[in-house]
Amino acid sequence: MKFQIEDVTVYFLYDYIYPEQYSYMIELKRALDAKGHCLLEMPTGTGKTIALLSLITSYSLSKPETSIKLIYCTRTVHEMEKTLAELKLLHNYQIKHLGPQARLLAIGLSSRKNLCVNPTVLAAENRDSVDAGCRKLTASWVRAMAAENPNVPTCQFFENYERAASAAVLPPGVYTLQDLRMFGKEKGWCPYFLARHMVQFANVVVYSYQYLLDPKVAGIISKEMQKESVVVFDEAHNIDNVCIEALSVSVRRQTLEGATRNLNRISQEIDRFKATDASRLRAEYNRLVEGLALRGNLPITDNWLSNPALPDDILKEAVPGNIRRAEHFLHVLRRLVQYLRGRLDTENVEKESPVSFVASINSHAGIDQKTLKFCYDRLHSLMLTLEITDTDEFLHIQTICDFATLVGTYGRGFSIIIEPFDERMPHIPDPILQLSCHDASLAIKPVFDRFQSVVITSGTLSPIDLYPRLLNFHPVVSRSFTMSLTRDCICPMVLTRGSDQLPVSTKFDMRSDPGVVRNYGKLLLEMVSVVPDGTVCFFVSYSYMDGIINTWNDSGILKEIMQHKLVFIETQDVVETTLALDNYRKACDCGRGAVFFSVARGKVAEGIDFDRHYGRLVIMFGVPFQYTLGKILLARLEYLRDTFQIKEGDFLTFDALRQAAQCVGRVIRSKADYGMMIFADKRYSRHDKRSKLPSWILSHLRDVNLNLSTDMALHIAKEFLRKMAQPYEKIGGSGRKTLLSEEDLEKMGDGGMDEMLY
Repeated sequence: MKFQIEDVTVYFLYDYIYPEQYSYMIELKRALDAKGHCLLEMPTGTGKTIALLSLITSYSLSKPETSIKLIYCTRTVHEMEKTLAELKLLHNYQIKHLGPQARLLAIGLSSRKNLCVNPTVLAAENRDSVDAGCRKLTASWVRAMAAENPNVPTCQFFENYERAASAAVLPPGVYTLQDLRMFGKEKGWCPYFLARHMVQFANVVVYSYQYLLDPKVAGIISKEMQKESVVVFDEAHNIDNVCIEALSVSVRRQTLEGATRNLNRISQEIDRFKATDASRLRAEYNRLVEGLALRGNLPITDNWLSNPALPDDILKEAVPGNIRRAEHFLHVLRRLVQYLRGRLDTENVEKESPVSFVASINSHAGIDQKTLKFCYDRLHSLMLTLEITDTDEFLHIQTICDFATLVGTYGRGFSIIIEPFDERMPHIPDPILQLSCHDASLAIKPVFDRFQSVVITSGTLSPIDLYPRLLNFHPVVSRSFTMSLTRDCICPMVLTRGSDQLPVSTKFDMRSDPGVVRNYGKLLLEMVSVVPDGTVCFFVSYSYMDGIINTWNDSGILKEIMQHKLVFIETQDVVETTLALDNYRKACDCGRGAVFFSVARGKVAEGIDFDRHYGRLVIMFGVPFQYTLGKILLARLEYLRDTFQIKEGDFLTFDALRQAAQCVGRVIRSKADYGMMIFADKRYSRHDKRSKLPSWILSHLRDVNLNLSTDMALHIAKEFLRKMAQPYEKIGGSGRKTLLSEEDLEKMGDGGMDEMLY
């Protein structure tokens, strides 16, 4: 369908549009017009992605002078492929209506592991090994050697791509990762470097958050992006945690041992070069005297990770004299490793600010702040000079230099925390030194400053007013949408007690109470006997899930559950979990029914959809608070309180409830779907906790369902399932439209919107 939003003609793929999609587009257009940032919370399963893509592509078609580029960030490769597949359908629709002028170039960009087509490189098992395998075949010095000696192996795909030079371009179209690989094989070009080259010319780029938020990657991939770009962070409810992880580093004993091995190897390489080609080391020394402005002219294959500190924070100045010579730099690193080794030999938890830590390094190891700041770039330069290609072997020393640079660059927003053992296993010594970032706004600030519009959107952004404070920005539009439904297909309930009227909760003093564990087991048993197909259960942690399943097994509850449905469990092993999910789906498909036990904050809670019969009921056992005695969390809470005036309790509740909402939101993926959500903990009945759930869940949470026992919940579940079995009108009768056609939109104009929807 085709309709107008003010001066923009929107091309929308489907014949009908949901009212909330229409409202979403209006708000998004306001933000684009104002050239500002926006926060939009839209319920899951209401077509958020297609609404975004339709509006932004139509906006640039209606206003060709704006030449907007769309940078769409997803969290997983699976989401990236889904977005590109949807864009492909939309693009074909726009071409059908507008002809060749609607052509655009859209590409997905991922790591070499997902794009490489060279079978010898792909044989490596992890991402770092694939990157190193690629570098061994494509580094400029390897290719120079191959030109003289044909026996030196190179990558045929990359050589063909280089030979094609400016002819190596992608014709307009939408390319998923699979399409890029096929195109690369067909032409004999390297898809990874072709995609990297085409990113600057593409109208739409879809890639991972890290490519914009992690300075090490963003410095290489995203520095070409123009200011007139719209950046979309999809499923962005955890964006503050992604920002924090991008600037945090942890060092263990294994890291230091690996770093020592790396330094010995580098030392041998330096001696070899001194004997055979001393001029290279001298040339590097001279270049470093002039400063680090060498980054721009490196061949694309040699350009390795960029600086982990944000670009503006490293001054364009000459490298300090005491690390210009390679052997001097090695001495500095050896002293740093020795110092860190001494710090790890502690029996008490220590917490320090970067400023005092740097002062301590200076007095004990004689390394000043400026030297620390340049460690990462100096290591990069040295590894290029020594022509080292197997970078996966040098991850440990990279981590140490990464740590040194961040400590030397930032004075506030960070803490150094040294823990001699994991608190959950105090008898096993496993010291760890963590440079922990507390300020999410540090990593995302360059994105807000540089691009004209940044859209942060997800199904769970409640309470929406906390995000601008956490990320330190001012959105021009901040809006939460509810779901327009023809029937109440979501049934949230708060269960506060078991059939025996004993309260249930995972509060620390109650969680191991046999009465609570028994009531949770009885609740699940009663539910699986009446709910068809798939049931998903989320627990607050792996250890709690293991404990409760063991108790159920001993008391025979698990056996009774198995009579109704098969049981599958998420583990910390990705392969096992994937297999369990596949079998869970098979059990649901063949009508046997299944229960899936999972953990809030785990992989399944974040990325797997339990739509249709795969999830008719989801039970959230407890409130998924973080481990509140963790030293890093305590340091972050203190920072948030002092800097942004966010109270500890507010942040912890907000964090726990966005995770709970994320878990229960897995069951509804479209409006034709239906499902029940049970929040099994007495704390959900308190208004201050409950009110932080997204509005689209709250609007269906009736007062009657707020303080239930197991038998009452069972009665409500039976009623709900009976109601859902009745036929219903998809478009929505009784004066309340939930699907709008082109004519409806024309009728609405400006004034009729409200009466149409309600």
